[in-house]
Parts: sequence; C-alpha cells; structure tokens
Amino acid sequence: MSRPKSSPPAESPFRKGPIVWLATGAWIGFAPVAPGTFGSLFGLPLAWAIAFLPGVWLQGAATLALAAVGVPICTAAIRTLGGSKDPGSIVFDEIVGMAASLLAIDTSRPVNLIAGFLLFRLFDIVKPPPVSNVERLPDGLGVMADDCVAAVYANLSLRLLLWIGSYFFAGAAL
Repeated sequence: MSRPKSSPPAESPFRKGPIVWLATGAWIGFAPVAPGTFGSLFGLPLAWAIAFLPGVWLQGAATLALAAVGVPICTAAIRTLGGSKDPGSIVFDEIVGMAASLLAIDTSRPVNLIAGFLLFRLFDIVKPPPVSNVERLPDGLGVMADDCVAAVYANLSLRLLLWIGSYFFAGAAL
C-alpha cells in the first residue's frame, strides 16, 4: 500500500529571522487569540522600565526612538511574512504604544497600569479618527502610527481621569 503524496509543510513563521522575532514581540504575536492584547501586556514592563529613566525628556526620547525604530522593523516583517498590510501577528506597535500610553504617568501604582492598559486597548480597537486615518499610511509607518495616536488618546484620557480623581478625592489618584 502506497502513501498518498502530501504537499510540503508550510514554512514555520518561527524560522523567519530576528526582524520577525522583534516585530512579533518574541513570537507573542502568534498567540491564537487577541495577539494585540498580549502584545500590549508585553509593553507594560517596557513602560515600567522607561519610567526609571531620569527625566521626562529622556523618557519621551526613548519612547520616540522605539517608535521610529518600529517603522522599519514592522515594514520588514510585513514583507517577510508576506501577509496583509498590518498582520495581527506584528505586535511591536502595541508594545511601544503601551509604553507611550503610560509616558510620564506614575507606573508604581498598579491601578494606573491597569487603567492605561484598558484605555490603550479601547482606543486601539475602536480607532477613533485620526487613528483610523493614519493606519492607512504605507507599510510600517501606518502600523506604528495608529498605535502611537491611540497611545496619545489613552495617555491624555488617563491624565484626565487622574486629575478628576485627585480633584474629587483630595489628592488621591486612580
């Protein structure tokens, strides 16, 4: 009895190299469900680490540098994976976006981390304008830009919530 011929197995995405490894957040982007959410969770330790840099200007520069480096990383990963314009497996944008969401926010308070995470995921999923508009930019620029704009919305919303909380609760923050 002869065996039926089968097609060769598809190349594993895990063999695509270091750029794909970076863009997928050390393969976390290949999670079977909610890879963007897992990528955002992966960004929480990054946000916490950036908060230890001395001065808000250095923290902002580090976050901006990560976003700038993310453009060619995501562009190369899109081309290597040969998929859609913004494949769900690329989560470098969510990792950096999460860090930007918490820029100059007190990351020593777990409630701030949770609120920042939830706000970032909300704006990243809903994509209010101009988030949905910048997503149309070419290649990795569009991939990174929509999450950066969502991060600005999340950061400003969290600041508003913290201000409201401190106003109503006499110095207590969220």
